[in-house]
Amino acid sequence: MIVDVWAQPTLGRRPGRLPVPEITRLFEKSGSAELIDRPVDPDELVELMDRAAVDVLLLSAWHRPGGWVISNDDVAVFVRAHPDRFAGVASVDLADPVGAVRELRRAVEELGFVGLRVVPWLWELPPDHRLYYPLYTTCVELGVPFCTQVGHTGPLKPSETGRPVPYLDRVALDLPELVIVGGHIGHPWTDEMIGVAWKHDNVYIDTSAYLPRYYPPQLVHFMNTYGRGKVMFGTNWPQLPHDRALAQIERLGLTDGARAEFLGGTARRVFRLPGGPATGASSARTGPVEPVSTSRPPAERD
Repeated sequence: MIVDVWAQPTLGRRPGRLPVPEITRLFEKSGSAELIDRPVDPDELVELMDRAAVDVLLLSAWHRPGGWVISNDDVAVFVRAHPDRFAGVASVDLADPVGAVRELRRAVEELGFVGLRVVPWLWELPPDHRLYYPLYTTCVELGVPFCTQVGHTGPLKPSETGRPVPYLDRVALDLPELVIVGGHIGHPWTDEMIGVAWKHDNVYIDTSAYLPRYYPPQLVHFMNTYGRGKVMFGTNWPQLPHDRALAQIERLGLTDGARAEFLGGTARRVFRLPGGPATGASSARTGPVEPVSTSRPPAERD
């Protein structure tokens, strides 16, 4: 089972949709700018997934200061069309704390979403800012992960909000029950992100926005040894095409067990996808994520 944990639907230009100039520039540099404004409907997206042998996409909504780019209801259209192929990751208006909690609850309890994503650079607020904490406690209550971006920003926005230490480390210390997924590998602070993921049982990494040929060696080593079960596959589709990314994974030198965990096993547990330890959107999501044991005890790990 192959799960891409960070993707977003492409809806094209339409009235009321806010542009994201920072993202447009990033996609231009990635050679995929033409996909931003070309709408792809649920059936077409499933066809693209089938060609690349991708089983499930986690599709993210986007809210930026000022309004929606991709609403939770936009994402829900895809999930309803193919519930076995798509799962929704909610977005909220961080500047409206009460409304944000209500929208998160609606997305999980009514729309069946499996997580929340807030991208700190959009708001220029690090994840230990007080506005995030009502959302964190709600994620714990609902049993869904908090997903975010770590590392420098490809878009022309300040990168400081993406540092794993001290920001995510402090959040994980404050809320040890909160499941946190740091997307975009954390470059150039990948060692910090690895350290935070190793330190905290409920902190994970996803590789979205980076082709496998650019994964830092220390991340690949982490995936293959003492970090097996802590790293998940992502593309930031449509920024990166699935077929290209998956072809490069074969050259990473992962063991069979590490590869299976990376491509889907970890995501199934963390997001409680069908085939994982729980399904559904409310009380079925309670309880900690069961970690994967490495083949060697801590004292013997490289």
